[in-house]
Amino acid sequence: MTAPIALSGIGALADRFDVFFIDQFGVLHDGTAPYPGAVDALARLTASGKTTALLSNSGKRSAPNEARLVKLGFKPGSWSHFLSSGEVAWRQLADAGQSGRRCLLVARDGDTSAVDGLPLQLVDDGAQADVVLLSASESDRHDLAHYQKLLGPAARRGVPCLCTNPDKIMLTPSGPSFGAGRIAELYAELGGSVTWIGKPFPEIYTAALALAGNPDPARVVCVGDSVEHDIAGGAEAGLATALVETGILATSHENERRRLYERYGVVPGFTLPGFYW
Repeated sequence: MTAPIALSGIGALADRFDVFFIDQFGVLHDGTAPYPGAVDALARLTASGKTTALLSNSGKRSAPNEARLVKLGFKPGSWSHFLSSGEVAWRQLADAGQSGRRCLLVARDGDTSAVDGLPLQLVDDGAQADVVLLSASESDRHDLAHYQKLLGPAARRGVPCLCTNPDKIMLTPSGPSFGAGRIAELYAELGGSVTWIGKPFPEIYTAALALAGNPDPARVVCVGDSVEHDIAGGAEAGLATALVETGILATSHENERRRLYERYGVVPGFTLPGFYW
């Protein structure tokens, strides 16, 4: 495998690319605070004329994610676009016509923003659901046995499931835990059918390229901390990739990252120690 080019910061990519698809969790912030230098680096990149599209495997729609970034200290207008997997899924559900369907929504803290404005009837029992929507995980509160009990009746009935947050690992204040993507895997193990929306799957890249004005793919780079999602997804979409060694990779060593490259059959074009200039 060809080794990635190690760079000192995001500024080293500014002369090489015009469009930046940037992950948020694990790259810009850890869920509670921005990483050192990330606020200024993002603002500087956008101010320099680059198109910066924040691409997130968040089951929430784009607007709530943007509001959260501002609360964390990022400057409004310091990015060009924001696109979440939840936004892509919401638009698909809106276009498909879901009137009267009963939806079992798996989210955090009772948040319903993933379906607000859609003509769905929310239920809390898999035995009653017509569709399951996995937008987030509460693995810091519930174990997989909880989700097996909740989702088993729907899976056994063949109820379709949409996973709008494919991340299998999530960052919590107490450390990494399993994400909505792992719950979706469990649903499939129980016999259910899962449609995945978000990185590394193609729909979100198609939508992001359209938002960016369908640029030359050779001038686009995907920046993220997940080999499985950000790097494999970007490479599959025909785009350059840069791996940031924070987030879920914060405690990893070079040999561990090499094993990830081998596991997912992809090597990032570049590596960065963090998202700073």
